[in-house]
Parts: sequence; C-alpha cells; structure tokens
Amino acid sequence: MWARWRASALGQKVTALPWWHRWPTRQEWLRVLVALPVLFLLYVLLLIPFTPSISDLRKAKLEQPAQIMSADGKLIGEFKRSNRQWVPLEQISPSVVKALVATEDHRFYQHHGMDFTRTMGSVLHTLQGNPQGGSTITQQLARNLYPTEIGRARNINRKLKEAITAFKIEALYTKDEILETYLNTVPFLYNAYGIEMAARTYFDKPAARLTVLESATLVGMLKGNAYYNPVINPDRALARRNTVLSQMVKRGELKDDEFERLKKRPMRLDFERQEEPVGMAPHFAQQLRKWLITWADKNDYNIYADGLVVRTTIDSRLQNWAQQSVNRQMRTLQNIANTNWSHRDGWSADNDLVLQLVRETPTYRKLVQTGPQSAEETLKKLLADKAFMKQLRDDKTRVQAGFLAMDPRNSAVLAWVGSRDYALDAFDHVAQAHRQPGSTFKPFVYGAALRQGSRPDDTRKDEEVEIKLPGGEIWRPSDAVEPTGVPMTLSDALAYSKNTITAELMQEVGVDRVIKLARALGVRQSPLEAVPSLALGSSPVTLLEMVNAYGSIANAGRYTPPQLVTRIESADGQVLAEFTPPKPDEAWDEEHNYHLLEMMRTVIDKGTGRAIRKQYGIRADVAGKTGTTQGNADGWFILMHPQIVVGAWAGFNDARITLKSDQWGQGSRSALPMVGDFMSRALHSPLLNAKARFAEPNASHWWSNFVSRLRDRMQQWGSNDSGNDAGDHEGTHQPPAAPHTPGTAPSGPDNNDADITESTPALPASPAGSRSPAPDSSAPAPDTDSSPGLAPADPPPAPNPANWSDIGTALPPAAPLNAPQDAQ
Repeated sequence: MWARWRASALGQKVTALPWWHRWPTRQEWLRVLVALPVLFLLYVLLLIPFTPSISDLRKAKLEQPAQIMSADGKLIGEFKRSNRQWVPLEQISPSVVKALVATEDHRFYQHHGMDFTRTMGSVLHTLQGNPQGGSTITQQLARNLYPTEIGRARNINRKLKEAITAFKIEALYTKDEILETYLNTVPFLYNAYGIEMAARTYFDKPAARLTVLESATLVGMLKGNAYYNPVINPDRALARRNTVLSQMVKRGELKDDEFERLKKRPMRLDFERQEEPVGMAPHFAQQLRKWLITWADKNDYNIYADGLVVRTTIDSRLQNWAQQSVNRQMRTLQNIANTNWSHRDGWSADNDLVLQLVRETPTYRKLVQTGPQSAEETLKKLLADKAFMKQLRDDKTRVQAGFLAMDPRNSAVLAWVGSRDYALDAFDHVAQAHRQPGSTFKPFVYGAALRQGSRPDDTRKDEEVEIKLPGGEIWRPSDAVEPTGVPMTLSDALAYSKNTITAELMQEVGVDRVIKLARALGVRQSPLEAVPSLALGSSPVTLLEMVNAYGSIANAGRYTPPQLVTRIESADGQVLAEFTPPKPDEAWDEEHNYHLLEMMRTVIDKGTGRAIRKQYGIRADVAGKTGTTQGNADGWFILMHPQIVVGAWAGFNDARITLKSDQWGQGSRSALPMVGDFMSRALHSPLLNAKARFAEPNASHWWSNFVSRLRDRMQQWGSNDSGNDAGDHEGTHQPPAAPHTPGTAPSGPDNNDADITESTPALPASPAGSRSPAPDSSAPAPDTDSSPGLAPADPPPAPNPANWSDIGTALPPAAPLNAPQDAQ
C-alpha cells in the first residue's frame, strides 16, 4: 500500500518536496527515533559539570565548621551553616528510619538513586491533574545539600540535575550513610536543622529516645514544614502523623492493632526553641565572620565546611572580665532607669516623647493605614494596651553599653562587648553605633594646640566665651559651674573638661588642624563636621575609632589599624595564612604626643576621671578622658595604660531616652565603672605589668633644648612688655608644677573628695536638612586589608532633616569655618 502510494503521481510530487514540507519517510522516522535519545544523552552529559562534584559531596558528609580560637587557646565560637548537631545513625531511634522509608521512599533499598516506577507513576498522575512527588530520599538529599546548584524550579532541567546528583550520591555513599546525612540535614522550622535538633525542639529529648508517635510526627512534617507544623497547626499535624502510621502498617513496619491504638493518641509536644550558641564574644565573632567570608572566597575555602581554625587576638580571660564588668554596671544603671521612668513625669501618656515613640512603632503605622479608626483613636487604643506599652517601654528604656580593649603596641583587640546581651540586642555598639563622643574628643583639640606651639602649662582665663556663627548667630558654650575669672592651665582645662576654654582654643588652632590630627590618630571612618561644636565632640563616631585613636596616643603617637586575627590554619594544623601588624604610621611628633599624654594623666589624678584612683585603687601609670553629651544621652570613658587601652560607652539605642539623672548620666558615673572594674582585675593578674610606664621621648638633642629655651625667653619678654599681667593674657607661660608620681593625686585645693561634674552645654542648632561632610580627603584612606578580621565599616547614617539628629542631640552648625592659610 505504501509502495503503491509513493508510485502514484501525488506520491512522487510529495517525495520530490524538501523534507520539511512533506511527511517523513520510514527511514527518516527511524533516524529521529535514534537521534532523540542521543540528543538527550548529550544534554545530560552537558549538565554533569553543573552538578556538585564528588569532592563536594565528600565535604558535605564531613562538613567541619570554622573554629574561632582565642589567643590563649579557648574556643570562642563556630561558624556553622545552620543550627545543627550531627548524630550518627545508630544514635537515631529506629522508628524514625522506619517511618521515613515507609512514607517517603519504600523502595529505597532497591533503587540506585531514582525509583523509575515511582517516577513514571508521578508523571501519569500529574498529567491527570493530580500532581504527586516522585523524588526518592536520595534526590531529596541532593536538593537539601545543594539548593543553589540544583534549584527549586519545577522543570525538566532541575529534575535532571537532581537525578544526576542522586546517582553520584548513591555511588559514593552506602544506604545507611545516605539516611544519616539526610536526617542530619533536613530542616524542621524554628532554626532547627537535623533530626537531633528537631527532637530537642518539639519533644525536649534526644533523637535516640523518640517514640513511634513522635517519629511519625517529625517525618510527617517533611511533606510541608509550615503546613504540618504541630505547634501552629496541631490538627493537620495529627492527621499527617496518622497517615505516616498507616504507611508503616502498609509496609509491614507496624502491626494493625498497634496502629489502631496509637492513632487515637492526642498530639503532645514539649516545645522549646533551641538557641544557637553565640560564644563568649558574639559581636566580635560576627565582625570576624564578614571578613572571613571574603578571605575564604578569595582563597577558595568554605568557612562552613573546610574546618578552618582561626587564631584571634581576643584573650578569653579579659573577655570574661569585660562581660562581667558590663553586666554589673548595666544592672545598676537599669535599676536607676526603671525607677526614674516610673515617676509621674516619666513613662506616661502625658509625656510628649512617649506619644511620639508610640507613633513611630510599626503597630501604630499599620493600624493607621489599614484600620477603620482615626490616628488619634488609634493612639488612645495603643496607650490603653498595657502589654503593648510595657513591651515598648522595656525596649526603649533598656540601657545599652559598648566595651573595647586593645593592646596599643600593635592594636590587637583583646576584649569586645558589643551590647549587654547579644540575644536581646545584636546591634554592635563598638563598630556599628555612631554616637557623639562628647569630651573624649577634646584631647584632639589640645593636641592640635600643642602641635602649634602651645604648652600644657600655658594659661587661659576661665571666663564666658562668645563664638560667632555664620548668619550672625552667637554661640555661648558653658560649663557646669560658673566661670571663676582666674587663669587656668591648659592641662587643668582638660582635666576639668572646660568647654569654654576648649571651644575658644579650637578657634585659635583651626578646626581643620583638629580634624587632621583626629584622622591621623585613628578616627578615619566617621565624617567630622568642620564646625565650632566639634571641639566638644558633636560629630558621631564609633567606640572602635576612639579606642584605636587613644591607642595611638598610648603608643607614642604611632597609628596601627585594629588587628583581630593572627593566623588561619587548616583542620590538620597547617598554617594557611599569618597576619602581622603593618608598620605604624607616625601620626605626629612623639614629644607633642607625650605632652598630651601628661595632660591626660591629670584627668585621672585630679580631674573628672579621678574615681579610677579613689574608688578603684588603681595606682598604675594611666591616663584617660571622660565624656558626656548633651542631655546625658551618651556616657564615655577611655583609659590608657602602656599595655592596654580600654574604652566604654553607656546609653540607650534611642538617644532621646536618658537615665533622667544628671548625676548618673555623667560618663564618670555611667561608663567609668565598667573600665575601672575591668582594669582593677586585669592589673592584678599576670596578663599586665602594673609597674609599666609610658616611655618618655628622647628630647635631649640640642635643637629641642634650644627651641624650648628660646620660646620660654620670648614668652617672658612678652609678659614683661605687658606689665607682667599674666592673668589677663592668653598663652602666657607659668613655671611648671612640681612633678608628681603617677598614681598619686597632687596636693592642693583641687584635691577633694567631691565629684567633678562634667559640662554638657547645649549645642547650636543646625539648619534643617544639613548633612555631614565626607571624611577629610587629605587623611589617609582606611586600609581594610591591614586590619585582618575587621570587616569594612558601614557608612554612618546621615542626620535627619529635622531639629533632632539621628543620635538625638541638636545638630551642630553645618557651615565650615575659615581654615588657617597654612592648613589649606
């Protein structure tokens, strides 16, 4: 018949047509049938390189998270891919395995990665409009191990990748190893990965002790964790559990009478979230993780699987003491905050700040946008909601802290506490929080003055100061006590934290010179506004920057970027990388630096930081500075020792919230106790030499002596020409005070037991919408590669275009001052 048709006139015409315009011949049909499987095979071969390699599969089985070690050999933390505890198959209840195989893949022990019978059945059911899964346990394991490489899309490409990876797994693993790997990697919600963490989360027991009902409940969740969640959807989870039990009966793993008895049991849970261990220095570890991921990517390592051992600079003993000191002070300050905010003028509907805080909550905004009530009615409703208001109060009035200790000789980070409790607040108040430093910024002003030729014993009259601002405004910085009208040395002005003298001094020196010195010493990330109030610490910075800068002062004026890591090793101890501090930058003259250091000694000996001597009994050679910002929003204290520099900050996440106490809001009362408690322990331990002293610069050369004598003579001539009225002129020289031994307070009228209140004057308001300028372009750019372990800093938030800045204090003037000619 076919031959007769081809011999006909029509058949001959059709045969003469090109093959794409006619019906294929039998030979052509055969060629197509042969070509299709060949093309399919070629496509599969092309996909193989895009599936996980055999080495990757071995790593999945032997996955070892990176271990973070302290300098003294203690485990600080591990970088795990997920919250999982691997357990061998023999430590998993047999009922779990039986339920899993009976429900998910009853021919598991017969196939080699794919169950072709089940796959074809799944295709037929899908074509009939009843989609069913056909993946084996091995294919599911491939998806769980390699979600990125295989993907989740419902297409033939994903199924082929899944099948290829499943065949590889079957070739590499035994059946028991596949079951063990599957049960240890499958997710179970609530940050629980693997059967062990699931058993502890839902039933508060190890996987080895799971009963048949509990095993069926967990296996039933695998079809849809959220849909069959026994915590939220107990009825669905109960029905799914009984389905698993019936499958066990069908496959001969459970008797009928036992099934009838078990299916009537109610769903019983003992639910408890399993928190992932954070280690002793969680904020430090998170900072390190960001850097380590970048390093590992560059060097072809996986921080979650390759068993890297990272040796850090943290000392576990100092870290524990730091955390204890923070915890002790936070309990004290929290009690004060709770008491003061309980008063009638505290947390109440009559407080405009409380009303504003309610309006800023997501709950309020959502109700206003979607609810039928007006904004005013919504506000009244939330104010009447006791649970909501208690939660808001607890969140807003929770006192926070940051604490950092570094070795000034090489900038190694020794202790890092980013908040009082990482579980409640993971925000890092060491490296992330940008807060006004207050008077801790003043040493840069006095340092710039020393650089321009001033001396610590030069005097300035303690009097009211008026500073003209752009636009004709007048700023009058003030102090906590009325001006005395008598001369005061620059050293004493710093010791007693005199705002008037400091603000006037920066006008003489030039703000650009102050910024340049601050940048050179270590404040290199945060923008510094060239405005008059910068002298009083109005530009937000991080605690990390300030401690690093003070470390430069303690290290004879030499800057070294922070060091967090010393070396990285493989799991078998092979050194993969070593990190040594770079050569320090000479920030400024060593002699000027030592003069500033001596001035900061007086802060501790008789000034705002003398509680270090009186209350904590520290007699070592130390220097430092306290700091308090407007409204007592921020309390600071940084202490320098030849072998360690320690800084602390205390405050609230929202700087509009304060302790409502002028006494306890001072940096000498809020931040200093954390440092004092820590240092008293450290100096009594073998970790520090309590007798170490700051090295004096070698100033014996003839040029230094000649310049010093010439300057003294010129000052004397100037004083004589003025009628020897030293008290009425700035910059005049007085004979130096008698030297005293560090650790003992000088005698005199200033040496009394009364607390010295630090001045926190109101800062001049900035125009709305002002923005902080970028860091000074002349300053050295931060080199993140020279700080192993330190991730690149996030840019600080720009001030909001309102009367309040992002840190809650009035914005300083944005218009720059006129720079001195030689500072251009």
